[in-house]
Amino acid sequence: MQIKEWAARASVRQWCLLGLLMCCFMMAVALYLQYGVGLEPCPLCIFQRVAVISAGVFFLIGAIHNPKHWGGIVYGILALLAVLAGIGVAGRHVWIQSLPPDSVPSCGPGLDYMMDMLPLWDVMSRVLSGSGECAAVEGSLWGVTLPQWTLLGFVVMGVIPVALLIARLKRGASSTRAVGHAS
Repeated sequence: MQIKEWAARASVRQWCLLGLLMCCFMMAVALYLQYGVGLEPCPLCIFQRVAVISAGVFFLIGAIHNPKHWGGIVYGILALLAVLAGIGVAGRHVWIQSLPPDSVPSCGPGLDYMMDMLPLWDVMSRVLSGSGECAAVEGSLWGVTLPQWTLLGFVVMGVIPVALLIARLKRGASSTRAVGHAS
């Protein structure tokens, strides 16, 4: 069976399991880098993990539910929103790392301290503005930094909910046409 044929026939469960597998892979790599290699995640890395986990939750619920009609579109949209948030945070991280050293924002308080002392909205805005610790390039593989790999992972993962949405919308349009011809 060709990929295009599989994509047209795949159920919501199959698409969601594929997305969940990608989320598990990304989190496994992140946890290995933290606990196996000893790289501590910066605040932007933690927000990227939140986006991966959020997408994973939507994929998991979609896989368990396996809706037949519009539910697949809802799960696809929710997962896509989580992935787009991850793309935004990872893109911001890549941008901060590309700044010249004299343009990098200064280091601020740690994420734990901010979460204890500030409202959530203030924490999010401070983290997304970046800090010196987010600009540090801790490691790279084949000349590609970890935030760049994460951005690539989010882009690849983004294909899954988009393909799910396209498949569901095509299937919905063809069933609507079939009902219209039967009348």
